[in-house]
Amino acid sequence: MGDKGIPGPIFFLSSFIVTLHLVHGDLSYSSPEEMKRGSVIGNIAKDLGVDSRILSSRKARVVFEGTSKRYCDINLSTGDLITSERIDRENLCGKKPSCVVKMDLVLENPLELHRVSLHVQDVNDNSPKFRENLIEMEIRESAEKGSRFSMEEAHDADIGQNAVQRYNLQKNDNFILSILDNADGSKELELVLDKELDREKEHDLNVVLTAVDGGSPQRSGTAVIHVTVLDANDNAPSFSQDVYKASLPENSPLDTVVVKVSASDADEGVNGEVTYDFSRIAEKAKKVFSLDSKTGEIKVTGALDFESNAKYEMRINAKDGYGLSSQSKVVIDVTDVNDNAPVIQLKSLSHPIPENAPPGTEVGIINVQDRDSENNRQVRCSIQQNVPFKLVASIKNYYSLVTTGHLDREVVSDYNITIRATDEGSPPLSSSKTVHLSVADINDNPPEFEEQSYSAYVSENNKPGSALCSVSARDPDWRQNGTVIYSLLGGEVNGAPVSSYVSVNGDTGLIHAVRSFDYEQFRSFKVQVMARDNGSPPLSSNVSVSVFISDVNDNSPQILYPAPEGNSFMTELVPKGAHGGSLVSKVIAVDADSGQNAWLSYQIVKSTDPGLFSIGVHSGEIRTQRDISESDSMKQNLVVSVKDNGQPSLSATCSMYLLISDNLAEVPELKDISYEEKNSKLTSYLIIALVSVSTFFLTFIIIILGVRFCRRRKPRLLFDGAVAIPSAYLPPNYADVDGTGTLRSAYNYDAYLTTGSRTSDFKFVSSYNDNTLPADQTLRKSPSDFADVFGSQDGSPEVLDAVGQGGKDVAFGIIEKCPQEVDGIFTVAWIGIFVLVNIGSYYVNDL
Repeated sequence: MGDKGIPGPIFFLSSFIVTLHLVHGDLSYSSPEEMKRGSVIGNIAKDLGVDSRILSSRKARVVFEGTSKRYCDINLSTGDLITSERIDRENLCGKKPSCVVKMDLVLENPLELHRVSLHVQDVNDNSPKFRENLIEMEIRESAEKGSRFSMEEAHDADIGQNAVQRYNLQKNDNFILSILDNADGSKELELVLDKELDREKEHDLNVVLTAVDGGSPQRSGTAVIHVTVLDANDNAPSFSQDVYKASLPENSPLDTVVVKVSASDADEGVNGEVTYDFSRIAEKAKKVFSLDSKTGEIKVTGALDFESNAKYEMRINAKDGYGLSSQSKVVIDVTDVNDNAPVIQLKSLSHPIPENAPPGTEVGIINVQDRDSENNRQVRCSIQQNVPFKLVASIKNYYSLVTTGHLDREVVSDYNITIRATDEGSPPLSSSKTVHLSVADINDNPPEFEEQSYSAYVSENNKPGSALCSVSARDPDWRQNGTVIYSLLGGEVNGAPVSSYVSVNGDTGLIHAVRSFDYEQFRSFKVQVMARDNGSPPLSSNVSVSVFISDVNDNSPQILYPAPEGNSFMTELVPKGAHGGSLVSKVIAVDADSGQNAWLSYQIVKSTDPGLFSIGVHSGEIRTQRDISESDSMKQNLVVSVKDNGQPSLSATCSMYLLISDNLAEVPELKDISYEEKNSKLTSYLIIALVSVSTFFLTFIIIILGVRFCRRRKPRLLFDGAVAIPSAYLPPNYADVDGTGTLRSAYNYDAYLTTGSRTSDFKFVSSYNDNTLPADQTLRKSPSDFADVFGSQDGSPEVLDAVGQGGKDVAFGIIEKCPQEVDGIFTVAWIGIFVLVNIGSYYVNDL
């Protein structure tokens, strides 16, 4: 055994004494009783060699045995063991020479248990006290000198030096005080007659007896001895035993006779009548025992409790009728019975426990106490339910509640664990306690969609914002770990972001169309929807949503041949010798829709001779129904309707012009067959062309005049000497085509002229010259370059030719925008443009 801390007692002003002993990891402290609340007893952290800062995290605490009172506590910030309430040693331990309060110091994470003993030291806080303040004694006058009369000693609740140390008897002429020390430490007081009494002189007398303890400061108590002088009484009562011993179980019923004391007196009559009373008895004993003054029987009058007080000692006084008395000692032992069931205390509980806690995780600390003794306090603990927990015996009467398997909050979120404790008594007693334990959620489950994939069907031309379908995912986790948020994963549909086609409601999973879909552009597409929870870290899962677009009949048939009515007309020649069933022409049409919406049927809705031609319903082939005769009109007009099979059906019409002739020379005029055309629109195009060419021509003339004027005034403005310019110079933006002009590129002009050239079909074909320089690769000239060119060429034919040819290019560019079929007005306008350009060229040369 080694000592730590203060090696010996040190007396402070408050009489505070602290002594620390550490025995095999146990701590022992000494502290005086009656200390103020919050007084420091010792520093546990220092004595254990641990940092006081970890006491709070390790849930340091003291647990007392056998009492619900908390005499001490721990200051978690400093590690000091402090008093939490007043400690009264006399009430706690009575007359026991050693008063020890036992407690356990519990530390968690990991679990540690240290035995702490607090020795409560006695202070002189109680004065000696006689049972009665007035002691009545009767002594016969015949009593001889030296006669002894027993007296009750004073009682002091303190022990040791603080108990009664001496007695003082007031000076008188007749009595002195004799004090005898017994083996058990008690004292016997006897009043000794030092001088005979004379009743005739003094009928009675009073003497003051004082009891003084040895404490500091010293305390005392007094009693007055009142002596009545009587006639002679020869014999004092005599007990049959000096010490009476008895034993009884703590569950003894009331009025049980514990022991019977007996004293005899040799005198007769009143002098031989003996009465009994307690000469010295503790307050606790008074509450549970009574003494019959005549029979000497000691009975049980209160509840006995072995755990509170296992032994009682008292003194019995036997007195005869005239005051002679004697004393005897009674010792009563209370035996233990199994009358206390185990008490289960939950000292610590990790609540809630995370569901990812590994097996073997300590979730709680259980303490089981049984106030009985020996086998009656031996306890077995168990968990009755089939739960993933078990009790592991830890230290002394402590048990750890640990997990035995993996927890899953989604399967079981709460546990009610019933702990049962049974002692080894006979019969055994048991108790149980239910511990409620919740499992804390961990984000260990990603959202799970209800279906492996989703399909949405929508008709084309849907309204933007219309709902397509709804996806739903479930997350079995709790609260934010189970809150699902939906979003679209990035991707493209036909080269555009998927978000430009659909959107998803983040809370409900409802998918909306962002735009109107067109079946003819695409018939289906896929998007990826992600469901993500709000856990940390978040978990997610994806699902594929296929959007199928169904066709609606929103496209009319498109006639490829012949051109639709109102844009142009087509003329087919039908030989005069055509027989019935001969193929004359064919109407070709397509429908952008699909399915039955694209099934086309053909019908002649109007014809010059209804019985002459027929059309295939599904093929569109136009055939003669009979042989051509001389009486048939040479000019045949057919109006063909093409209709799809949609609901409702859509249609388109075209006109077909047939000439019953073997060659064009037989046709007197073609203009009579022409449909009513929008000549006003064509005329507008021609007027715009004439105005544009005229404006361009006048602007160019003004520029040429200005250049010539400036050159005459300042001939050497740009050059110091003559520069040779090739005669075949071309502006950089033009390319010569076979030396015939300066158009930007070569074109083919195919003219189909009928008899009289009154109606023409003029076609423009795009450039086929590979040597034409593209616009973005043309040679760029600075303003000085063009100044050199125009300054050195005086009315060069090449330049003027370029101007004229440029005008023609503008004219042809505008003509390209006109319909392919034009009448004689176009021919006149075209010739006029060329004449105007040529006149302008000559005029410039003349300048």
